[in-house]
Parts: sequence; structure tokens; C-alpha cells
Amino acid sequence: MRHGVVKAANSRGTAPGTPPRTRILIVGGGYVGMYTALRLQRRLRAGEAEITVVTPEPYMTYQPFLPEAAAGSISPRHVVVPLRRVLDKCRIVIGEAKRIDHAKHTATVTTLATDEEGTGAVEIEYDELVLAPGSVSRTLPVPGLAEYGIGFKTVEEAIGLRNHVIEQMDIASSTRDPALRDAALTFVFVGGGYAGVEALGELEDMARYATRYYHNIKAEDMKWVLVEASDRILPEVGPEMGVYTIRELRRRNIDLRLETRLESCENRVAVLSDGARFPTRTVVWTAGVKPHPVLAASDLPRNERGRLACTAFLTVEGVEHAWAAGDAAAVPDITAAEKGRECAPNAQHAVRQAKALADNLVAALHGEVLTEYAHKYAGSVASLGLHKGVAHIYGRKIKGYPAWFMHRAYHLSRVPTFNRKMRVLAEWTLSGLFKREIVSLGSLEHPRAEFELAAGGGPKAPPPNPAPNPAPNPAPNPPQDSQG
Repeated sequence: MRHGVVKAANSRGTAPGTPPRTRILIVGGGYVGMYTALRLQRRLRAGEAEITVVTPEPYMTYQPFLPEAAAGSISPRHVVVPLRRVLDKCRIVIGEAKRIDHAKHTATVTTLATDEEGTGAVEIEYDELVLAPGSVSRTLPVPGLAEYGIGFKTVEEAIGLRNHVIEQMDIASSTRDPALRDAALTFVFVGGGYAGVEALGELEDMARYATRYYHNIKAEDMKWVLVEASDRILPEVGPEMGVYTIRELRRRNIDLRLETRLESCENRVAVLSDGARFPTRTVVWTAGVKPHPVLAASDLPRNERGRLACTAFLTVEGVEHAWAAGDAAAVPDITAAEKGRECAPNAQHAVRQAKALADNLVAALHGEVLTEYAHKYAGSVASLGLHKGVAHIYGRKIKGYPAWFMHRAYHLSRVPTFNRKMRVLAEWTLSGLFKREIVSLGSLEHPRAEFELAAGGGPKAPPPNPAPNPAPNPAPNPPQDSQG
């Protein structure tokens, strides 16, 4: 033990005459982390390398399906891929990489057991590093956001939001207070990118369908607001399809406010920069992402936006034995006409970069020539609710039902494992034959509440609010200050 850090055991091929196995450390179990590990375990010979994947969750989340999971079209367990099953030849460590010291080829990791053991973080040594921690939600110092905001980046947040929306409808149905009813039926979404538009579209569709089962709530009683700081939404599908999306959302009585920011949501009142005020119990924050904090806690070079400076070979610029791809990496787009353009941090690039990275890593281990990553952006598809969507594919603009069908077909082809593809297809087929399930399982967020009540003999007073944390030191490369 040294300075609260325990060195993890490493297998280095101790049998006589056996060359030491290359230790490959993959930080992150998302698109890049999972696909890289999957390809490496297929391409490397048995005993050639020891692959360790450090990830905070034991599964990979297919994020394009989060809106449908929130709407109840897909079961939450089918949106995730269990890493231990898929990466059966890898060592899976459930934990968080807190610091990377590439000069010493070590990563400091906290696991589920480190707090229980009281021995401090674990130090994992490696020979080759693949950094793919993804990104985290980018928030701004909006008053009340930390207390009342809801994120939409994980499957837990998606299901929690579904439960929350239905719970608000239950509150509105049972209250005799008009102000409380109005606030419960007002839903504010901040951010006009994929996450915000698709989440709002799917949940509005679900809630409108659910009103048929409430005797005193009509679809027109609900107020849905989308706030976007720029002058357009869904920039990935192009200006024309963006304008169509605006018309489609407004046709559904969704209050869409462009060039507008959320100024405050204190006391459950959303105050916008255009002066509008909405008493609301629901503020969903989808206004962009920022690089994972572990990048700043490393000695690897980063660009002005805090992402790792990478080459087209998916190596970290100017550093040996370090690789990166996905949201964490600034990878040059060699197919772009203009110089200096980077690949967009999206799933389309991440999946392809992961395969190219794994192939180059194997080539490097075997002393072969590396290949530059090149992929011309094919386009984008977005769902706006059941049977509604927009798409811009290879220059073709598609909208309505064909775009929605293309959205489902594309993502069905991309979701990992045959098992998940069949389960998702089965759920879509059954949902077309039967009615939607409209139920809130809010108790999932506090599963021991009822037992604690029974065991304690009655309700307990809520714990005192903790003292506020001191303001963190500003990051050396702060994210862009924009909502959307």
C-alpha cells in the first residue's frame, strides 16, 4: 500500500518460456469500450493479451433507444447489453477511473469494494491504454436546476422520467388545487438536439394516449414546452427537415421557443430569457454534453474543448501506447472538404471508430501498418413519436411514417447482439398488436420505503439537508456556455 493506493494484481505470463501478455486497459464500457473489447477478444490469439475493461456500470446502454424506453415501447432491460456475457474473455472491473498517469502506465480506479475495504483506490498497470469514457451531461449554473432538473442520458433517468410523467398526471387527476394541477401538467424540456426532441416527442405521444384512461384529463390540458438556445433544432437533419420538425411539433400544440434560455427553475417555476414563466414540476435538461472528468485528470494532450487530441489512426497525438475514440476523442475527419474538421461525437462514428481502433491496436502489437479512420457521414434519422419522424440520408429528405420506419430499422440493425435485436423486434411486434402499457412504477426509486415503514412502526422524519458543497475549481478547459 502506498499513499492510499493499492496495486492490482497483474497476470504477466509467469510460466517459463512464456512471453508476458500485453496488458490492455480499456476505460469505459459504452459504444467504443464495448465494441473495441469485443473485436480485440475476437482478433487476438489466446493468451496474447489480458484485456481489462473499467466501467461504472456492468452494461452498455444503447442510448438511441432511451426515448422509446421512456415511452414504454421497449423494456428497459432490452436497451442495455450485459458486458460480462458479451465480453466473456475480458476482465470486467465495475468502477470509476479517477486518474490516468500515462507516463507511469497506471490508472487509479475506485471500485464498489474500495469504500467497503477502506484501503483506498486501486492502481491498475497497463501496456496499452484505450480511453473511451464517453461524456457527461453539461449543466450550467441555473438556479434551481440541481434541485428540480431531470437528466436524460441513462436508462435509469429514462425510466424515472416515465414514472414521473405518469405520476404528475395522477397528481393532476386527484388534486382540487387548480395551480397544482396546472404545474403538474406542464412539462419543460431544455435542449433541441436529438435527446430533447426525441424524448419530448415520445413522452408527449405516450401522455396523450394515456389521457383516455383519465376521466378528468384531456390532451389539451397538458402543456409541453421545448426551449432551445439557438435558432433551429435537430441541426443534424439539415435546415429543411429542422423546419418541418418545428411545424410538426407546433401542430401538436407543443410550445417551441427558439433563441431562448432557461434562466431559473427555482420554486418549481421555469423562468425563460424571453420573460415567460411556467409553474412546472418537470424540467428535463438535455442541453448537451461535455468530456468526462477523467480526461482532465490525465497527463494526455487535450484540445481547447477538453477532448483528447487524436490522429486519424485513433492514437493520442504525440503519445505512444495510448488510443481513444468516441465522445472523448477529437478525431480528424479526413473525408471532409475543409481542413481541420473533426468527426462528430455520435454513435455512427463511435461504433466504426471502435472497430478501426481495435484493428490498429492489433496491427501495432503485430508490427503491421496502421490504417487511417475514414467514414463519410451518411446522415441522420430522428423519431418524433409513434409513426412520426424525420431523416436526412445521403442527401435524401424523408419525413413522416417512412422516416419513423427507417429510424427503427436502422437502430434495430445497430443494437448489439442478435439476442437484443430479436427481443426488441418482438416487443415492437407485440406493441403493434396490443395497447400501450400505462403504469408508473415510482416505487422502484425507493424500493425499501414500504419495508422501512413497516419495520420502523411509522413514517420517519426526513433527514436534514446536507450542507452545500463548496464551488468546484474551474476546469482548465471549460465547456461552451450554451443550452443546446
